[in-house]
Amino acid sequence: MIFEETELRGAFLVRLEPHEDERGFFARSWCRKEFEANGLCGRLVQCSISFNRKEGTLRGMHFQVPPHEEAKLVRCTMGAIHDVILDLRKSSPTFGRYVGVTLTPENRLALYVPEGFAHGFLALKDDTEVFYQMSEFFEPGAAGGIRWNDPAFGIRWPGEVRVISERDRNYPDFQP
Repeated sequence: MIFEETELRGAFLVRLEPHEDERGFFARSWCRKEFEANGLCGRLVQCSISFNRKEGTLRGMHFQVPPHEEAKLVRCTMGAIHDVILDLRKSSPTFGRYVGVTLTPENRLALYVPEGFAHGFLALKDDTEVFYQMSEFFEPGAAGGIRWNDPAFGIRWPGEVRVISERDRNYPDFQP
């Protein structure tokens, strides 16, 4: 795997290193030793899939508060997403900044989201599936969120938001 740090400290794009032959290719997509060697969380306790029927479906911006903060590795296995992470670590030099990346099955990129970040995505195609690996168990009482269009951050989404949950639509304005 190739780890490319984004402009947000501790957040990485993870590229596969395929070994190809006449059958196709084989590549490692997760290795605790490689993640830890790059200073990333190697703990994996839960995996989830998000299926999104319609283009324009937005999920996020979600996070878990301490002591249940989670690191995530996010990959799009069908369709396409614009994946966004937002640094909420108050001590970070990139606090309040975000990065957006397109993830598709064709580019085979994964986005490593460190603890202390909010995460969300916009489905760019119908029938989009997203695969998550997480370092902590989901704790409903620790779940938090930032509204997708909160003016404090100015996140630019590449398409129209057509489907969104009431919860995601109605998070209050961010208060630092």
